[in-house]
This record gives sequence, C-alpha cells and structure tokens, in this order.
Amino acid sequence: MIPRDINNELLACADEYPTVTILGPRQSGKTTLAKATFPHLSYISLEEPDVRRQAIDDPRGLLAGLNNGAVLDEIQRTPDLLSYLQSIIDANRRPGRFILTGSHQPMVHQAISQSLAGRTAVLELLPFTVDEVRRYETCPESPFDWIIHGFYPGLHENKLDPSRFFRSYVATYLERDLREMIQLKDLTQFDVFLRLLAGRIGQLVNYSALANDVGVSSTTIKNWVSILKASYILFELPPWFANIRKRLTKSSKLYFVDVGLAAWLLGLETPVQVERDPLRGSLYENLLIIETAKIIRNRGKQPKLYFFRDNKGNEVDLLISSADRVFTAIEIKSAATFHPEFLKGLHAFRGVLPDEIRLSDRAWYNGERKTTYGDVTVSNPLLHGFDIP
Repeated sequence: MIPRDINNELLACADEYPTVTILGPRQSGKTTLAKATFPHLSYISLEEPDVRRQAIDDPRGLLAGLNNGAVLDEIQRTPDLLSYLQSIIDANRRPGRFILTGSHQPMVHQAISQSLAGRTAVLELLPFTVDEVRRYETCPESPFDWIIHGFYPGLHENKLDPSRFFRSYVATYLERDLREMIQLKDLTQFDVFLRLLAGRIGQLVNYSALANDVGVSSTTIKNWVSILKASYILFELPPWFANIRKRLTKSSKLYFVDVGLAAWLLGLETPVQVERDPLRGSLYENLLIIETAKIIRNRGKQPKLYFFRDNKGNEVDLLISSADRVFTAIEIKSAATFHPEFLKGLHAFRGVLPDEIRLSDRAWYNGERKTTYGDVTVSNPLLHGFDIP
C-alpha cells in the first residue's frame, strides 16, 4: 500500500475524537487505509453475512467485546448499529477508539446525525490523487493516459486493464448497490442515462432534456442524479453568484468523481482515442476539477468550488473560494499551446467581482512551459503541480 495524502488528517482526527468515519466510493481504499493506519484495532467487516446478521439480531453482543475499539467496515450495511455504539462511546470517550467506513453517504449521514453527532469526525476518501499514483514505479505519462486509467487504487495497485476494471465496476455497482437504493427495474434505461451524462460533462444540467432522451420523467432523472452524487459517482459544481443573480446562470454542472469511468462510458480505450475525441477538453476539465476537490478533501476541508458563466457566454471553468474572501479563478484548456484569448472569461469575471473580494487568476493547460501573461499564472498542473490555496 502506498501512503495516502489524507493520512495526516486521519491521524489528527483520531487524536481528538473517539470515532472517525471515513466515507467514499467503493474501491477508493477506505478499508486498506483504516487497517493500515490502525493495525492495533480489531477489524469487523459488516459485509460478511454472518457478522451482519449478528449486528442486526444481537448488536449488543457484537459490540460487547470491543471495549478497546475496532475498525467497523461498511457500516452502511447496518446503520442501526451506530445507535448501540453511542452508549459505548459515551462511557469512554478515549480518542481513536473506533474507525468507521461507509460507501453510501445518505444512510450513513442520517445515522451519524442521529447517533454520533459530536462524537465523530467525518472524512471523505476519494480515489487516488495524481501525486499518489506517481508513488508507483510506473504511472500514466500524458493527461490522456490519466484520463483512460482513472484513479481507483485497485486498478493501479494490481496493474489492471482499465476497460475490464470499469466494466466490472459498473456491473457490480448497478447490480448490487443501485438496485437496493432506487429499486431499478430497467437497467438498460439507467445505462443509457450514465452514458448520456458522460457525453455532457461540463455542460449545464438540463433535466428535461435528459428525461426526454432516456424516456423517464425529469423527477426520476433528478432522483438518479441525487443518488449518484451521494454515492460518490458524480460531483456537482454549482455556479457562483453574489448580488448579481440576474446576470448569471443558475444551473449546475456535473462531473464524474473518477474521469476514467467517464472515458469508459464514452467507449474510449486508448490515450490516442481520447486525444482525438471531441470531448477531450471536457474530460481534461473533469480530471483537473476533481483533482482539486481531492486535494482539498485530503486536508480535511470541504471544497468550496464553483464556476462562473454570464448571460453573454463568458465563463470561468473553476473558482476556488477561500475563507478570507480570496477567489482563485482558473481557466482550463486541453490545448498544448497557450493563446491569450483563453483568458477572456477571467477578464469578464474580474468585472463583476464585489470590491471586498480579492482575486488570483490562473490558466491550466496541457503545455510544457510555465509562464505568466500579465498577472495571470499559466501552467500545466500535471507537470508543475497543483497550487491549491
């Protein structure tokens, strides 16, 4: 196992709270991280049928032998267990006693809010960052390699073929998890929906258009999107607006938490195919925006990310908001050559900012050199690093 960037924050939380809950998508490395970081704790997998049955039928009996703490894995399988865990924690609030992991955010969050409020720190572990993948001896070289491979740990740890990995991942996810959560009857419609989403990365969400193309109601589409967001398959990027709402769009954009899954859904299997595909810019944008979100989450913070778009079509791909009223505005282009016209949206954004907000402008592109254009820093973050405030 390679070291994870979130490890320092995980240890800091375990020094302060009796329980730490690690949420994230399936296959993001939650179990591996918990077991490796806390080898002294007993390990209980609620995925195992007999253990899960005991947790449901005799929760007090299951927890009785865990006074010294434990790693409780896949707690979304038995969320009621947290109600019984509460009294054990209250009897001894020694920090770091219990480490919980879960994949399905809705059920886990409800259980935490009811039983463990104030008793647990909550972290979100997403798939590998670029820096984490680079800790392997072999790793993708070009941005189009990164897009094909994606960032799920098992794929890189075991050097798996991306196409086979994502085919199995989607099949398992649909058959096992989504059917339980939304009672899917027609997998074909949902498969069409997923592929349509992949084809609309970075576009403003239009639920009515998606509903017409899939053949279901817009309410169903909204429900599916909500489940995919809560399950860490989709990431929603909201628009930014201050006191100028009439001039700006109010629709969000959707990206895939792992860009490799999006590429697979589009039928792309090689870096050359990505480089030649009309959606290469959208996929590159997906890669860098999600990388930003992962870096911030690994610090234990909730990313405050937005995009900007006005009614004239001026747009900034990514805005990072800091607590001290500083915005970092980033324009993302997949071109290997920088052109000054890339900065049109950044200049438009400056014109609508309230006076109390300070701005730092950047452009990320797929070029070799790092330079400045006026007061805008221009660089390739995959080469020069992600300078995230």
